[in-house]
Amino acid sequence: MTEFWHITAILGLALITLLTRSFFFISERQWQLPDWVQRGLQFAPIAALSAVIIPEIFMFHAEVSLPWTNARLFAALGGILFFVVRKGRGQVVLGTIVVGMSIYLPLHLGLGWN
Repeated sequence: MTEFWHITAILGLALITLLTRSFFFISERQWQLPDWVQRGLQFAPIAALSAVIIPEIFMFHAEVSLPWTNARLFAALGGILFFVVRKGRGQVVLGTIVVGMSIYLPLHLGLGWN
């Protein structure tokens, strides 16, 4: 009996996902989001990235941990500094990743920092 409910739940979730993702294609008329929604959606990628990155920097084994041997913190500070110096121009995202990883890898792999 449990298998029936599992299969029913999976199929129901698949149907809901299919319907909500294809809703804009099913409609016959053009959709226009309000301006406030379009402005808000501009911040969605940075908010999602922050929700993933910030806990990774400041937490270790599900606890807030800020030892001076936190390689992630130094890498993040280096990436932020690069971004500020470049003022968001050019290949700033790639440069931020390269600078952050060039700080993180020697500290983590070379010195054994967390």
